[in-house]
Amino acid sequence: MILETFPVGMLGCNCSILGDESTGQALVIDPGDDADKVVATLARHELSATHILHTHAHIDHIGGSAEVKRSCGCRAHLHSGDQWLYENLAMQGKMLGLAAVDAVELDEPLQEGDTFSVGALGVEVLHTPGHSPGSVSFVLEAENRQVVFAGDTLFRGGIGRTDLWGGDTGTIMKSLHGKLMALDDDAEVITGHGPPTTIGRERRSNPFLSGGASL
Repeated sequence: MILETFPVGMLGCNCSILGDESTGQALVIDPGDDADKVVATLARHELSATHILHTHAHIDHIGGSAEVKRSCGCRAHLHSGDQWLYENLAMQGKMLGLAAVDAVELDEPLQEGDTFSVGALGVEVLHTPGHSPGSVSFVLEAENRQVVFAGDTLFRGGIGRTDLWGGDTGTIMKSLHGKLMALDDDAEVITGHGPPTTIGRERRSNPFLSGGASL
């Protein structure tokens, strides 16, 4: 298994590449807005992307998707709850002071329970709305590891903002307690920004989950 996570773009979105050595195929999760870096990382590992998976459609996570899709000839997927955000990338960029980005036609929308596989590796989709209506997480179980790509739903010591487009505090808390906190304590969490963590660490010490902080 090849799993590499690296920051891309001005806002440091964490992009992850999950690859299977036996087939040379890969999934790209949240290519952000640095397509060249994503494509170069795939090439370094001698991998070919089959699917781009988005945790949500805020521009820092999706801005490079059109170029990556065109370069790799792969499919790209987003939950339908965030389609309206994807259709307003220009507005998002203007509000954040970011350069305009291209959009490309997306393929089948993500749904709860969908699975995407490369070789023997696969991730399952969890719908975890709150940061945005279409926010999802991807859960990987392989090589005695459970890894969740949580996007901007859960961070080390924090949770996703709900004051951006489509955010809702009550909804994100339901996603956190009903979906992510149901995972094992030793499940590794790849966050949308910043360092990784584990479900157990956040269950024990995250002030937003223990009642010590409020949004």
